[in-house]
Amino acid sequence: MPLWLILIIIGVVLLILGLSGIAEILLWIGVAILVVSLVLALMNRAKS
Repeated sequence: MPLWLILIIIGVVLLILGLSGIAEILLWIGVAILVVSLVLALMNRAKS
């Protein structure tokens, strides 16, 4: 599995956990991971 796909999956899980009220910090970590993974995916597409 590509790294960006793993990061997207982890980001979505953390985002869902953060929205469910487990911890507010998980929400921001999830958003940060999603943004980083989307940037990496766009950079990989631009190279190919």
